Amino acid sequence: MATTRNPPAFTDGYWWSNDGLRLHYREYPGRADRPVILCLPGLTRNARDFEGVAERLAGEWRVIVVELRGRGESAYARDPMTYVPLTYLQDVERLIDELGLDEAIAFGTSLGGILTMLLASTGRHRLAAALLNDVGPEIEPGGLARIRGYVGKSVQYPTWMHAARALAEANGDVYPDYATLDWLAMAKRLHRLTSSGRIVLDYDMKIGEPFRLPGNEAGPDMWRALAALANTPTLILRGETSDILGRTTAERMTETLDAAELVTVPRTGHAPTLDEPEAIAAIDRLLARALSQA
Repeated sequence: MATTRNPPAFTDGYWWSNDGLRLHYREYPGRADRPVILCLPGLTRNARDFEGVAERLAGEWRVIVVELRGRGESAYARDPMTYVPLTYLQDVERLIDELGLDEAIAFGTSLGGILTMLLASTGRHRLAAALLNDVGPEIEPGGLARIRGYVGKSVQYPTWMHAARALAEANGDVYPDYATLDWLAMAKRLHRLTSSGRIVLDYDMKIGEPFRLPGNEAGPDMWRALAALANTPTLILRGETSDILGRTTAERMTETLDAAELVTVPRTGHAPTLDEPEAIAAIDRLLARALSQA
């Protein structure tokens, strides 16, 4: 007797960058009469980072989860100096053009939130709504120093439990309520298993090279980029103990954007996973606002 199998939760898609890299995205199926949700991960993250929110919304919403160059199944760059926001922006814009996304709702975590602001500022397509997850036009110096201290440092572990324990030791203050299973789940989002049986971080260690260059803070005026989201339903999500998005910056963002809602996720640092009850409720409100203005 033949057995039926459930269709996959997502399909894999690929596109080519302007400099010839084969880049990867996940596509979760959803309604064609609604804007696509475009998920943009953080600096060291990949498509697995959005599994929870994508699986929850799939069906009602079509969800595209981007893997930036040098992460996950996307090709590593030949020139590490292309690991910068403006090149990532060009890559994402090319995908938007290839998929013909006339309207999108951007979910951007950390670096992905910076790209969301830059997307709004280019005017190349209309954002129906935006989620800025624990990031703003200004980054707290302490958080910036912390990221510089770990990004691009190669590690490897013999088992998933070893990787989970290392994450717990390094990030226990970020997610103080996590249990062992939570750390294991995070380990499997952040790492991959090599052919030699070792567990390593799932990104090109060279992504940290431009990040550590002196003076690399100089770049686009991100307050000006944020202002491009004026009149666009926007959710600013902040971890209560975040060292990246300060409370003063977050409050100034809501003053800049009349259509913004600020939600703080308690007992969480950088960054909320989007699976917290406060985040889930806020995301649902954002999507409802986007539909009401369609």
